[in-house]
Amino acid sequence: MKKTTIFTLFLLLYIWGYSQPEVSGDWMECTSVTIGKKASADGSVMTSHTDDSHRTRTDISVVPAQDHAKGSTQKIYKRVNAKQEPGKMARYEMIEVGEIPQVAHTYQFLNSAYPCLNEKQLAIGESTFGGRPELRSDSGLIDCSSLCMLILQRCSTARQAIQVSGELLKKYGWNDSGECLTIADKNEVWHLEIVGPGKGKIGAVWAAQRVPDEHIAVNANASTILEIDTKNKDYFMYSDNVFSVAEENGWYDKTKGTFRFAYAYAPESRAMLACRRREWRVFDLLAPSLKLDPNSENYPFSVKPDSLVSLDDMVRIFKDYYEGTEFDMRKNLTVTDKNGKTVISPLANPFMKADELKLHKINGGWHWRGERSIAVHFTVYATIIQCRDFLPDEVGGLCWFALDNVASSVYIPIYGSVTDLPETYKTCGRLTGFSPKSAWWAFNRLGTITAKRWGDMHQIVDEVWNPMQHSFFANQPTIENKALNLMEKEGENAAVEFLTRYTNNCGQDAVSKAWETGDYLWTTFDGLW
Repeated sequence: MKKTTIFTLFLLLYIWGYSQPEVSGDWMECTSVTIGKKASADGSVMTSHTDDSHRTRTDISVVPAQDHAKGSTQKIYKRVNAKQEPGKMARYEMIEVGEIPQVAHTYQFLNSAYPCLNEKQLAIGESTFGGRPELRSDSGLIDCSSLCMLILQRCSTARQAIQVSGELLKKYGWNDSGECLTIADKNEVWHLEIVGPGKGKIGAVWAAQRVPDEHIAVNANASTILEIDTKNKDYFMYSDNVFSVAEENGWYDKTKGTFRFAYAYAPESRAMLACRRREWRVFDLLAPSLKLDPNSENYPFSVKPDSLVSLDDMVRIFKDYYEGTEFDMRKNLTVTDKNGKTVISPLANPFMKADELKLHKINGGWHWRGERSIAVHFTVYATIIQCRDFLPDEVGGLCWFALDNVASSVYIPIYGSVTDLPETYKTCGRLTGFSPKSAWWAFNRLGTITAKRWGDMHQIVDEVWNPMQHSFFANQPTIENKALNLMEKEGENAAVEFLTRYTNNCGQDAVSKAWETGDYLWTTFDGLW
């Protein structure tokens, strides 16, 4: 009996273990959902991002606007995998690869691992789709993170960001894998998909498609741009080599069919179940009337939602793990309750590595080539960003920011105008090791503990976060009206100081509650059973 108990304990701990995700090179398993201004409940344009890596940095800070002397330069860094040290977390390190001329003035921006929002309400989400490996070039200077920084420094609209991206990449070169940037401003949102020019070459190949104002769209690690309407300049932009590179390499023959960007430059991404299923799930949650097939290879680039999309809807998407569907990864791990009814085991969590262990016929697991849900345990941070043309920039640009697994976390409000953030949010948990000085560890510890007995613990976590999240959303009108009144009576600086205090208070409250809730779970559930 004792041996059986020990074996069972060991097996369960192995199933629950949170090892690093098995990804290829610098692959990021991110999800981005975009919302047009006429598709949102309050008229916001929205973009979003889950940084599903567990290798990128966890901190976020404010980089202020700056004036630069003539002849100044901007150093460019490339993100590379740091050497894995025994007993330490996987991480990236930055190496300097060159510099480019700086512009006279750069805008303030929020500096997350992928810079996400500037003072002009220009916002960016991100999702890697890989692309053909032969397109990858190490001869260029600019990777995805650097490009996000450059366009937030220099641009105020999505169209300008795409144009500037094209100019910078043509001159200095793209050195990353295939990436989609979901770029929003106060009026519209675009998906910009970029691949390299080929080994040893400088430049890039790219295409951008606008999401109609009444629509929503998603990128989940797969290229989604198909046909490019070259006559519709209001909805499509593209590099001057987008057709020629595909023809030269035999990926497109104009005499035999229609050019489709995804199939020319990233065909493998369209075949990945982990990508397609998330695309379906976003559309299924927001436009269930379409009754889209969860097993389709392709979905529309964008769809009209059944009802206007709220912030609550966005949070629901990013907390989703197919609960209640046939793809719920917990459904085959069951127990018999005290009433003799078969139920999902409280020990089952949606983040188990089931496709590796092949136990209990559990669906897929989180591995990027198999099934995976939108919410995953290896999320480093997540954003939902509102851009609002009916508010001044100091108030209108708002980044909702969550740390670690969104299913066990909470989004705090960070206005694009704030001048500072709590010290714990500015401290990278990747570098500190476990430390109360880093906000990320508060949420990561809570998420890790919660997953050990998900069926019971996540209900307690929801009872903590749901009221706080609702309070943050419900407080928006009051907080923003106060900021507007301050702007009118005392000037912009007074409003910015007020919003900075509010943002910092929300962050500090969330971190304190994360530590407190983790302590409660740790000390209340004193046994596995």
